[in-house]
Amino acid sequence: MSWLLFLKRLYSLDTLDTRFTTSSKTPSKIAALNADERLEFTRHVQDQDSSKPAICRNASAQVIPEGSSPSRWRTPEFYVYYIVFIIVVPMMFKVTYDVSKESDPNYPKYKHLLSPGWILGRKVDNSDLQYASFRSNVPYLLIVLTVHPFLRRLYNYFNPVKGNANAVKLAEPGSTSQNGIDPITLSTAADARLEQRIRFDVIFAGIFLCALHGFSAFKVLVILAINFGIAKRLPKEYIPVTTWVFNISILFANELCEGYRFSHIVSWFAPASPADPARSDNWGAWLDSYGGLIPRWEVLFNITVLRLISFNLDYYWSLDLKGGSPIEKKQLDPSNLSERDRIAIPAKPQDFCWINYIAYTLYSPLYLAGPILTFNDFIAQLRYPAPSITTSRTVLYGIRFFLALLTMEFMLHFIYAVAISKSQPAWEVYTPFQLSMLGYFNLHIIWLKLLLPWRFFRFWALVDGIDPPENMVRCMSNNPSALAFWRAWHRSYNKWIVRYIYIPLGGSATRGPWGTVRTIVNSLVVFTFVALWHDINLKLLMWGWLITLFILPEILARFLFPPRKWQNRKEMYRVICGIGAVGNILMMMAANLVGFAVGLDGLKDLVHGIIGSYSGTVCSKHLFSHV
Repeated sequence: MSWLLFLKRLYSLDTLDTRFTTSSKTPSKIAALNADERLEFTRHVQDQDSSKPAICRNASAQVIPEGSSPSRWRTPEFYVYYIVFIIVVPMMFKVTYDVSKESDPNYPKYKHLLSPGWILGRKVDNSDLQYASFRSNVPYLLIVLTVHPFLRRLYNYFNPVKGNANAVKLAEPGSTSQNGIDPITLSTAADARLEQRIRFDVIFAGIFLCALHGFSAFKVLVILAINFGIAKRLPKEYIPVTTWVFNISILFANELCEGYRFSHIVSWFAPASPADPARSDNWGAWLDSYGGLIPRWEVLFNITVLRLISFNLDYYWSLDLKGGSPIEKKQLDPSNLSERDRIAIPAKPQDFCWINYIAYTLYSPLYLAGPILTFNDFIAQLRYPAPSITTSRTVLYGIRFFLALLTMEFMLHFIYAVAISKSQPAWEVYTPFQLSMLGYFNLHIIWLKLLLPWRFFRFWALVDGIDPPENMVRCMSNNPSALAFWRAWHRSYNKWIVRYIYIPLGGSATRGPWGTVRTIVNSLVVFTFVALWHDINLKLLMWGWLITLFILPEILARFLFPPRKWQNRKEMYRVICGIGAVGNILMMMAANLVGFAVGLDGLKDLVHGIIGSYSGTVCSKHLFSHV
């Protein structure tokens, strides 16, 4: 029973991220409680003051919405599902394993893409360059994960926070009450803690940046300086437009100029002489040769661009404040702010300075891949540690990362879906079922290859005392809604998109036909930016447009079949939703195969192989020939 309880806690949403089990309006110290403690708190509040239902709803994730249908786990319908699951899921794995054997006709085509493995003598499919880079560096990343927190503690020991001893203790992780400390004294201690952490972050970020990019670290700093100047030196009304133009231009320039190689810069300003054509750019090539562990710094700079925009726009919105801090106006406890307040309430005017800006944009645990924190949230957590960070939660989160890593290793050793898709195989030798499963598991490998780096770097941040949002929740297999899927995929990026693009564009607050049109247009703008942000190529642009196209049926279905009109026909509505869910999942699979795996031509071949052998598919073949 103890093992069952351990597994239940290990795989609870509360362990993954307390943001999944509480509202964004929930004060952080209540959100930090486990599910049972929050339920007890809810009952206590209701007993003490029945006029505070909102706090109770936000504090507990255990309340079942009124009008919900009873559980169906023990119904005959679900017993049929269990039987199907027991039979079909093993078949799905087996058929993909069979086409990954040496006896498969296409094996010679992708054999060269496989590497020596360590599980049962199998080779490993390490052909995805993005994941291969992470996989090969896991041992070094674990060393940095160990050294970084140790150095911070060592630095804090020799540079302690000065001030009231009790207040200083309160400003450390694990404190849950103010213990009668004067608010001014508490604020002073929090400011001192902020300053202490910022100093270490800037020092370590400088070393980390030079180790990663060598002399190219100066290029990163130049871009950061220009962006900072846009926020601090331009008139207020020009900040948003200039910020967006500059950062989008940087995305294009980084790609087109290949990271601004020093040899190209030198040859531009000092052209080679006819007598010695190679002489003038020798020292530029020498600088390029010291590019650090990751010479192509521009590939990873897209994440930093999001932080540059966040700083500038958070600063721009802070200029609209008049008449004091919102914390003082609302009489909020700054050490117990909700996530929404940490994001929405601007940092202090003096916080928008160069050293804080550098610490935020180059914060080592989140620099390479995120997750993404807004500047306001980052500064708030530096002042007052997030109560949601506890030793037990962090340890369990680390175990979940390790189990996910083992799952990925198992899949790459026994399912060679990525190598097969890269080798341009003879699709016609596969059966429709085999083709379907190759595409299906290819997408799950994509999901895992993104989950693992994000989860590792979030784990590093949690160990360091910062709680960024969890990026991944559900994959396409257990998410019936396309809109919900994209809110859960790269979740911190989605939250960033909503705050800095979707809401400023008008969001989807209005109802009716025009509201639906506005939602569609805003979604098109959002996914176009998302595609360009990922990479500047036609395949991803097609992916962004396909995503917009494929969420249209769900948006229109919600407009045509609103839940409130089906209260008396819940069974029929459930069937309609089920049909829509199947369609959504198929369209999500198609869009992601185009964007991240086989491309549009590969998808055409894949779909033709799946349905081309059946009668009555002339229309489908004709359709795809015109895509």
